[in-house]
Amino acid sequence: MRKKITSLCLVICLLFGFCLPVFADIAKTTDVENGDNMAVDEAMIYSQEAEAMEFTKEIKAKSAVLMDANSGMVLLALNENESVYPASVTKVMSLLLICEAIDSGKISLGDSVTVSETAASRGGSQIWLEAGEIMTVEDLLKATAVYSANDACTALGEHIAGTDEAFVDMMNAKAAELGMSNTHFENCTGLDDTTQNHLTTAYDVALMSKALLQYPFITDYTTIWMDTLRNGETEIVNTNKLIRFYNGATGLKTGTTDKAGCCVAASASRNDLHLIAVVMGAANSSDRFESAKSMLNWGFSNYESYVPVVDEALISEVSVLRGETRSFRPVCAGEIPGVLLKKGCSTGVTQNVEIIPELEAPIEAGQQVGTITFTSEGETIAQVNLVAKEKIDKLGFFSSLWLLLRSLGKEKTA
Repeated sequence: MRKKITSLCLVICLLFGFCLPVFADIAKTTDVENGDNMAVDEAMIYSQEAEAMEFTKEIKAKSAVLMDANSGMVLLALNENESVYPASVTKVMSLLLICEAIDSGKISLGDSVTVSETAASRGGSQIWLEAGEIMTVEDLLKATAVYSANDACTALGEHIAGTDEAFVDMMNAKAAELGMSNTHFENCTGLDDTTQNHLTTAYDVALMSKALLQYPFITDYTTIWMDTLRNGETEIVNTNKLIRFYNGATGLKTGTTDKAGCCVAASASRNDLHLIAVVMGAANSSDRFESAKSMLNWGFSNYESYVPVVDEALISEVSVLRGETRSFRPVCAGEIPGVLLKKGCSTGVTQNVEIIPELEAPIEAGQQVGTITFTSEGETIAQVNLVAKEKIDKLGFFSSLWLLLRSLGKEKTA
């Protein structure tokens, strides 16, 4: 009988408590040294300017940039905002718009494209398309990415936008969207015989290269060394020699004209670290590829990629007041991507967990209840939110009554 009276009192107190306000205590905080699990904020720039500046003196080009493809962090830069002619590196933007159209379902790889007079008349590098010839989007994409075919690129642009001019307008709109403030396109191929304003910068090329690599399937084409079209009648060989000779090369695009010199947007991936090396205005093809290769080597030697792993033992449960569930364990809001670290800087990172110890129901699924912050040498380098995994409803009168009856029933059985 004493147990029944005690249970009844507890429930009465619980019901009475619905009228009382609840104030959460200060969040619980846990610090832990985490020598292996780190993340890097994009704003985190390591102090190595002198070393980087010294290395850029070895780059034989008008301008250059080395960028982390994941974060967009610039690791090396030489005259990165100087206006230059991009030649066929222009096609990085063309390929980006093509990939967007494929990804959105606007076009598909199996679509048939009828070649126009405009596309067939394009000079320079080409696969000798004829007006009225029909070729699939995939074959035209392959010809553009591998062989830098101007006629194929123009045909794809017309297929997407209706006209060559409309596609160029799309290119400039996309450049503005990406923050390529020093870029203006006049065509989709990079041909510059009759233009004075088809200009970009090494930094802007890196930006559009980073955007292109957000579509992983493009590397299915940019990594092709040799292939054929038209049932084996037309052979194409990649203009980017790094694809064959550089370990981990993933693309992207070369370009050469008298105005532009020798250019390349080269990308490579090793151990989850994806880098972009842009070289603009080299005197010859050898200097172009050697400079890109040296920059990539420098990047892989000085940086590495880590995928942070949260110490689950540090995540304590949150008590729920007047809820249908008494407590819950928060989860991370989404996956934590791989991050860039300067090699040798993984020691002494602190993982700080802050969690609100008590919350009053109702609690929504996805509601933030805490954070995990990674710091190094007193600076925040990454942060991930902790959230409720499921919704927790407020305990109502009848739910409380049901709990009382069930509790009394268990006592009676016992």
